Amino acid sequence: MITAVDTNVLLDVFGADPTFGPRSRDALTRCLGDGALLVSDLAWIETAAAFPEPAAADAALASIGASYDATGQKAATVAATAWSAYRVAGGPRTRVAADFLVGAHARVHADRLLTRDPGFYRSYFTGLVVLDPSVEQPS
Repeated sequence: MITAVDTNVLLDVFGADPTFGPRSRDALTRCLGDGALLVSDLAWIETAAAFPEPAAADAALASIGASYDATGQKAATVAATAWSAYRVAGGPRTRVAADFLVGAHARVHADRLLTRDPGFYRSYFTGLVVLDPSVEQPS
């Protein structure tokens, strides 16, 4: 079982968020027990930016068993299709293309996505198993 991990879950853990940190950490542990943890290039960038230096980010991500996984052309095309559908449906500009790339990466490279933003990903990436650590327990 491969789990793609969204930035918000990683920042919950590395930032020791008092509200979401413990549940996100527990969800990561359970997902790692089921298989691999993948972090897309975009989630890696967003997470690494929260650290004082890149080496510290790389070490932190390695410490939880996460692997870097580039989005790739196939996932970028899936993201473009979802982004287009969002814009045609009148989606407000509160979503950026990066969100679509994270969802498409999970759809193409993983079995599920661990995120605290489940509604968006379930709406635009139908068929993608989406786990929210704040309310769901990964199986």
